[in-house]
Amino acid sequence: MKNSFINVSANEKNPNWNNIISRQMPLYSRNNDIRSEFERDYTRVIHSNAYRRLKHKTQVFYSPQNDHICTRIEHVNHVESVSYTIAHYLGLNTELTKAIAVAHDLGHSPFGHSGEKILNKISMRDLNTSFWHEKNGLYIVDNTELLEDTEGYKQNLNLTYSVRDGIISHCGEIDENSLKPRNDYIDLREYTYPNQYAPYTWEGCVVKISDKISYIGRDIEDAITLGILDEHLDELYKLLGNTDGTINNTVIINNLIYDLCQNSSPEKGLCFSDEALGIMNKIKEFDYKYIYLSDILKPSEEYFSIVINRIYDTLKNAYADVNTLSNLSKLSKFYPNLIKGFTDWFNNFSNISNRENLKNKILFDLTNPTDYYFAIILYIAGMTDKFAIDTYSEIIGF
Repeated sequence: MKNSFINVSANEKNPNWNNIISRQMPLYSRNNDIRSEFERDYTRVIHSNAYRRLKHKTQVFYSPQNDHICTRIEHVNHVESVSYTIAHYLGLNTELTKAIAVAHDLGHSPFGHSGEKILNKISMRDLNTSFWHEKNGLYIVDNTELLEDTEGYKQNLNLTYSVRDGIISHCGEIDENSLKPRNDYIDLREYTYPNQYAPYTWEGCVVKISDKISYIGRDIEDAITLGILDEHLDELYKLLGNTDGTINNTVIINNLIYDLCQNSSPEKGLCFSDEALGIMNKIKEFDYKYIYLSDILKPSEEYFSIVINRIYDTLKNAYADVNTLSNLSKLSKFYPNLIKGFTDWFNNFSNISNRENLKNKILFDLTNPTDYYFAIILYIAGMTDKFAIDTYSEIIGF
């Protein structure tokens, strides 16, 4: 019910407040800064290059000719909108909720979940560790995304614990009802797989649920627009109980938000009615059967694998310990954009770089091949769809 969570909100009266607002390092301050800790996180995220690149990353459908088909950044905006509505109604901290929402998908690779799966195969083969976008998102905001400070030095984003936690804890692939935050203040590097732990805050829990609410309806709307569901609309009408043939994102989202807000409490957790949870899970099953696993997406997935593996192998094959940069320099004759882009990025984080104007963490030792391979995976994961395609075209062209 309205304001029923106000006493468990992330605020100064919360017993976990110091943990919630803690940062890995002190963040520079200014005498004229009027923002809260979470407002600073929000603006640090939306001013980052990783956030900007989301507008050219696949949500579900790659390179649609229709400008109104959802991209990754639109999905992020939808999650921000849904989670704000829920948090505001329940009396939770909307500033924290918004900061988690805009940051939650920063770790997504090009080509959506298809690209994520391809990079995971490469990572398991060469590094014996998994790649998943929630973990990559935390790594990005902690290590590779840089912003200039007031003195012109590049520093890591250095977000609060609660926002970092919300990123790695946001996995929307949940089927259980009643979501509550965990009690333990853990080292977030303890995560080994998605959905391993519940978020640390109620606001993180709201974003986690809002992620699912946001995508199941919008993906259907996009699929209808593209004509993919033409043969399955009667089944969808029956599933949703529509008698007038009206199916759109507005109806699906509003009903789920209202149901969640009416059925949740700090004692029960964030939960839907049995009826709404059943409908939501049926919608998810429908989406997987007729959208995500559709044969019409398979040709593009095969292409994504060729693109990502070719970029990775091109950079990987240049590795020669301390002579790696020399090998890359020789390749720049053929692949100038790829080599310059990668080496400039790599030098920001390597132990051989000139640290002028840099105050960020050193991540990579060039004498360690696994560091180098990991760097390639991170670099590719940051690419937009178009940049990855352009890079591949440069490699195969003359």
